[in-house]
Amino acid sequence: MTPLTARVKDGHLVLDVPFDLPDGTELELVVDDGGDTLSSSEREKLHAALEAGWKDIEAGRTIPLDRFLASFPTGE
Repeated sequence: MTPLTARVKDGHLVLDVPFDLPDGTELELVVDDGGDTLSSSEREKLHAALEAGWKDIEAGRTIPLDRFLASFPTGE
């Protein structure tokens, strides 16, 4: 299905073009944030890092959160 564009007018959503659905049809609307600005190579690197992280979790190569957080200087 092609994405539709609507505008708010007097508190109602108004489609820019006619739409052929029966009266009473319910639609779930979400606000599109426009996605991200990652390039293809950046997205590939992100997915590779996520996959590697998941494999670490599965292999038990993790540490407790409190120990991880304690490794950062507190600035005191």
